[in-house]
Amino acid sequence: MPRKSTSLSLDADLIARAKNAGVNLSRAAEAGIKEQLRQAEANRWEEENKDAIQAYNRRVEDEGLPLDAYRKW
Repeated sequence: MPRKSTSLSLDADLIARAKNAGVNLSRAAEAGIKEQLRQAEANRWEEENKDAIQAYNRRVEDEGLPLDAYRKW
């Protein structure tokens, strides 16, 4: 995927410590953004599907797991 130059405001001490440790700031920022985005998307999916998940869980409580009668363990 192509990269795009951007400007960020970060804590000066944090930048200095990262540079001293040899951390690639662009890659570290990208990794942090990816993780935050992954979590935000997971939270949104869970919220959007909350009712269906609750309905399925109630059904399993009432009726048991689908195909449970065929389990051999």
